[in-house]
Amino acid sequence: MSTKRTVYSTELKTKIVLEILKGDKSLNEIASEHNITPKNIQNKKAKFVANAEMAMEPAKAIKEYKDEIIELEKK
Repeated sequence: MSTKRTVYSTELKTKIVLEILKGDKSLNEIASEHNITPKNIQNKKAKFVANAEMAMEPAKAIKEYKDEIIELEKK
């Protein structure tokens, strides 16, 4: 029997990652509260941190995506 995959909203994922970054609770406590595995939270945190640059310089990220689109259109 297969289990259904839970889809979390962007708002909830952000809230969970910010709770981890805040450091008031342990990873296991937060995972237990939200019924999510600690590894899943670690993956979300890594993705969040890797993309944090876009929040600080959105114009740079947009330019990079536009440049990438132009390159792909040339091919």
